[in-house]
Amino acid sequence: MNIAIIIAGGSGHRMGQDIPKQFINVYDKPVLIYTLEGFQNHPMIDKIVVVCIEGWENVVRAYACQFNITKLVNIIPGGKSGQESIRNGVFSLEGKVKEDDVVIIHDGIRPLVEPSVLSDVISVCQKYGNAVTSMPYNEQIFVIDEEQPDTTMKYIPRETLRRVSTPQAYKFGLLDTKYHEAFENKIGIYGSSYTNTMMVELGVRLHFASGSDKNIKLTTKDDLEMFKAYLHLDKADWLK
Repeated sequence: MNIAIIIAGGSGHRMGQDIPKQFINVYDKPVLIYTLEGFQNHPMIDKIVVVCIEGWENVVRAYACQFNITKLVNIIPGGKSGQESIRNGVFSLEGKVKEDDVVIIHDGIRPLVEPSVLSDVISVCQKYGNAVTSMPYNEQIFVIDEEQPDTTMKYIPRETLRRVSTPQAYKFGLLDTKYHEAFENKIGIYGSSYTNTMMVELGVRLHFASGSDKNIKLTTKDDLEMFKAYLHLDKADWLK
């Protein structure tokens, strides 16, 4: 079984909105629903769990009903941080799924996940036990000089780097064990830490899966405009 945990616990502060960004309407549909539809329509996804801001559970339930998200099986209140929210979603599956079931973690504000990306991350996880969506770096990466922070004398060859985002997939047994270990020992759970960085800090070797530049995260108003542009491009393709 393949279960998706969609993380929708963020606020809209950086986007300057009064409501959380995952609930912003774009062409009469919330951003979160675009994300959920990607999983609802994928044949390899069996169930969906949403982790959302506490107090917004009924809103998610109403939208899921309105837009026919029938694979949604549970809505879990989020935590005080991204890692707490993911942990809540993972722990909610205890006693309900098998050790070898695949759990896909995805940001609710990445509404353009492509079917091929989802398929690959699941397939790689089934083979190796985990998989992280990744893309090559196309820019030059320089390291800030500690003594003169506005200068550099060192660069990192971009061929040695990968950009990692969601979706990410893990066998449930590994995922559940490592979240217990991380929170018990306070490893990989603070700041910008995510499941992938936590896993590496806990000594897990991660496996790369295919990514897509289209899979943008809606953090700023510019991101939102880019999302709208992608939707217009898709509509233009449909009309051809």
